[in-house]
This record gives sequence, C-alpha cells and structure tokens, in this order.
Amino acid sequence: MKKIEERFAVHVDDYKHYDTEKLRKHFLIENVFAADEILFTYTHYERLMVGGVMPVNKSVKLEPIDQLKADYFLHRRELGAINIGGNGKVTVDGEVFDIGTKEALYIGRGAKEVFFSSDDATNPAKFYLNSTPAHCAYPTKKVNKENSKVLHMGAGDTCNERDIYQLMISTVLDTCQLQMGMTELKPGSIWNTMPMHTHSRRMEAYFYFNIPQDHAVCHFMGPAEETRHIWVGNEQAVVSPPWSMHSGVGTANYTFIWGMAGENHDYTDMDFHKPSEVR
Repeated sequence: MKKIEERFAVHVDDYKHYDTEKLRKHFLIENVFAADEILFTYTHYERLMVGGVMPVNKSVKLEPIDQLKADYFLHRRELGAINIGGNGKVTVDGEVFDIGTKEALYIGRGAKEVFFSSDDATNPAKFYLNSTPAHCAYPTKKVNKENSKVLHMGAGDTCNERDIYQLMISTVLDTCQLQMGMTELKPGSIWNTMPMHTHSRRMEAYFYFNIPQDHAVCHFMGPAEETRHIWVGNEQAVVSPPWSMHSGVGTANYTFIWGMAGENHDYTDMDFHKPSEVR
C-alpha cells in the first residue's frame, strides 16, 4: 500500500480565509486510483478513510497502515466498496464475492484477509472505498441497485432529475456508522443535492465519476452564508466537514458516490437551505 495521505480537521473560522490552493489542499482528493495499489486518505473527520483500489495485473490485499496501530486493517473498522469499473471480485476471509459495475460490498469489523481482483485486466475493476471505526461486527453483505433503496428526486425543469441508490444505510443493512450510496443524474441534469443542506451530526465525502472528458464539476461547500467552490475532475473526491453544505453543478451530467460517517443514521436528518438564501 502506498503512503497514506492525512487530512486534519479544519475550523470553519479558518476556512473563511482559504484561497483556491489551500481549499484544494485540505478538501480535494485528486488521486483515488493507481494500478495494483490501494490509495487511502485518512481524514480526522469521524476518522473516515477515503480511497480506491484498481487491481490490474494481480490480486491486491488490504493491508494495515501505521495510523491504525492494528494487526489487520479491519480489526476495529468497517469498510464499504463500490465498483465503478469492470467486473471484479472481493475475497473476504476465503469467501468470494462477484462485484459488477455499480455494485457494492459492505465488509464488517473483524474480517482479517481481504483481497481485490479484476476479471479482465483490459477492463479492470475500480473499487471506491470508504472506511470508518466500528464498535461491533456486522455481516459482510453484497448490495446492488436491485436490492438497494431507490429515491427518484428532482425534475428536468430544475436541471436536477436524479436517481439516488441508498446502498449502505440502515434500511438496507446494518452498519456501525458508515453510510454509502450512489446518485446518477439524468441526461440534461447537472445539479446535485438540491436544495443544499448541512447535517452537523455527520460528515460526508463526495466521489465524482463518469464525468465526460474535458468536463468538470464545480463543488460548492461551506456555511450557507459564506460558500466557496472547488473544481473537481473525473474520479476525484471532496471531503465535506459537518459544518459544510455540499452541492455541485457539472458542465455535463455525471454520477457521484456519497459516503457519510457520524452518530446519526437518519438519512433525512438535514438542515436545508433554499437556493435564494445561499451566499
């Protein structure tokens, strides 16, 4: 496993003084995938880890890292993996799970050996990963679009028609604190997460993908009364503190994965901000 990046928590009063370079340094994760490697960013927001693994020429093992001070990675953690690439496999303590494109696997605390592999090296799997501390062990479980909870939100005339696939939330499976899902925008829709909201009970990370070549997403963050923006490229992620709202608009439609960590599992626990109120 390559060197782990580390991101410390930022106070909202400090954030107000950041220029573009500093915003990107603290909140943007530019590199999520590398061939035959696991890349991780360890954040100090709920100790959420954000990363990815793209096995091409070999099976890649999930190894412990220095920050965890543990004999194996999931000794005190749980992990969610969502595949955005070609078909692949995840082997958890000898049990093999076939994970296709846009399918997910939740792996509970205590799993000792986890391997990621691709079925076809010319079309490798790309497993986007989120991991949080866990206080108990829940069963490992595969989730796909068919057995997720689906919300149809927005409308074409407001450019935010989208399908939200809740893959790892309390109504689908048991987790300690990790929640993950995927939002697909319809053709012609470019806005996500409208109306904007905050939830101080948990933090969030957004991973943007399926952004067409030469296009980008402008991700908005910060308190509703003092927002900033970060331009995000394909297969990049943004860390969103609990004091920050999170929304985005693309130059074309795209898909993103959201991952949350914190004390509240209630997906609807949001403090909304009308677009007319945002500054």
